[in-house]
Amino acid sequence: MTVYTTIDSPLGELLLVGEESTTAKGGTALASLSLPGQKGAAVVRDGWRRDPAAFEEIGSQLTSYFGGRLTHFEIEYVGGGTEFQRRVWRALEEIPYGATATYGEIAERVGTSAVGVRAVGTAIGRNPLLVVRPCHRVIGSDGALRGYAGGLERKERLLGLEGALAS
Repeated sequence: MTVYTTIDSPLGELLLVGEESTTAKGGTALASLSLPGQKGAAVVRDGWRRDPAAFEEIGSQLTSYFGGRLTHFEIEYVGGGTEFQRRVWRALEEIPYGATATYGEIAERVGTSAVGVRAVGTAIGRNPLLVVRPCHRVIGSDGALRGYAGGLERKERLLGLEGALAS
């Protein structure tokens, strides 16, 4: 069954969507984390059940992250995406807290040529798990902040929280 809730955060109200799971810590596998005004954000659908209790563990981890006390999430995710998108998303998860990688570096990690950088950018843009799957840690080759479905000001805020921005 699909469950959802909203929680407050420094980025605004987050919409969490998940599936009940017997293997997930806290009993819910996360399918989507959306920010207000996000391009391609999830929309609550008929048949989904609002269940704040189902997201207590995930919410606790997010609170710790935003408080600067958590540097790595331990959240089970619902599958999704194409094989290529999943390869790109796994590469995102390998970028350490407080670090960044370029789109070109991600393309290299997933075994695509420089021509594939655009496809990598598209796959990153389709990441349904903002914040917890750290697409905000991907920057342009010139060090500039580029594309973020939640808005560049939020990307900058997340990188600042992690200490990944040069002073």
